[in-house]
Amino acid sequence: MQITNIRTYILGNPWKNWLFVQVDTDEGITGLGEGTLNGFAKTVEAAIHELKHLVVGMSPFDVEAIGLRLFRDVYSNGGQIQGSALAAIETACWDIMGKAANQPLYKLLGGRCHDRLRCYANGWYRGPRTPEHFYEKAQAVAAKGYTALKFDPFGAAWRTVERSDFSLALENIAAVREAVGPDVDILIEGHNRFSVHTALQFADAMLPYQPTWFEAPVPPQPIAAMVEVARRSPVPVACGEDYYAREQFAELLKHDAVHIVQLEPQFLGISASKQICGMVHAHNGVTAPHSAQGPVCSVVCSHLNMATPNFYLHEIFDEFNEPWEEQVLMPALKVHNGYLQPPEGPGLGVELNLEEVGKHPYHVGNWLPLFKQGWEKRESSK
Repeated sequence: MQITNIRTYILGNPWKNWLFVQVDTDEGITGLGEGTLNGFAKTVEAAIHELKHLVVGMSPFDVEAIGLRLFRDVYSNGGQIQGSALAAIETACWDIMGKAANQPLYKLLGGRCHDRLRCYANGWYRGPRTPEHFYEKAQAVAAKGYTALKFDPFGAAWRTVERSDFSLALENIAAVREAVGPDVDILIEGHNRFSVHTALQFADAMLPYQPTWFEAPVPPQPIAAMVEVARRSPVPVACGEDYYAREQFAELLKHDAVHIVQLEPQFLGISASKQICGMVHAHNGVTAPHSAQGPVCSVVCSHLNMATPNFYLHEIFDEFNEPWEEQVLMPALKVHNGYLQPPEGPGLGVELNLEEVGKHPYHVGNWLPLFKQGWEKRESSK
């Protein structure tokens, strides 16, 4: 079997343009992947078409060699853009392998390690940044059966914050804890916002509300800053979604300070993701992969998580996106009472509905401006 062509499709979701890939083979089996990257859909699409000549003619089963060609052999560090292009193509190859073997992807990655996957809700708090809004929305999420939910209470903060903004962030956290009670995990999203000292001030102040983790409190580079916060914070630190190479995770893990690792399969590819899960396992850590891109990303993470012994939590945006998202993949990935199962069909177990994709064209304003006031509303920029 050989790869014969790679096709791309962009769907204009209001808060992030989603990029999908289909890899064709000479035996008629087609694989599905995703290369979504906030603000760079057209750029990643161009990278895929510029790089595809390197893999056309190769076997889709040779994913390690494909990864080397798309990253090492180019001899340029394209960061998350190059990683997204690589992962989109490589994911589609894994989908092809699963279809050829007539097995779901998680069976190829090590098999079932869990009865089901516990999910945490994200994206549920779309709207005004007030304690009343967070309280109301959090209650609704818990009523759906979720036992964990994540949110960014910090507005457009960057590095330091004014005292009034500091207090409002804590009021939002307190409102969520009051809404869901003591038995639900609340996960605080930092979005790489703070300096080390501000992050530590927030970590100390939020401790009474018993958050399960403080995610990405400082920018991912230098890693030393993340390690310093993790060592000094009374709240466990989670991070990893920004990294696109094994070496970055090796540097992070050698300090044994961060033990909740949020690798991003869409920057790494499935092969490297599986290896990094093993690295985290060897450091007595757990994984909670970043799954905040598009619907294929969530399916990929479900397969990876099912086959990962040290899996912790699965991120779910899908239930809180536009209602038409359920039509993008066939069948749609469904959460039941806060838990999910990966699809049981061969490969990823889903197919792309091109008719639905065609209804939502690309728009340059479809991106998430995390340092702009009102970003929480997740509206397309005009």
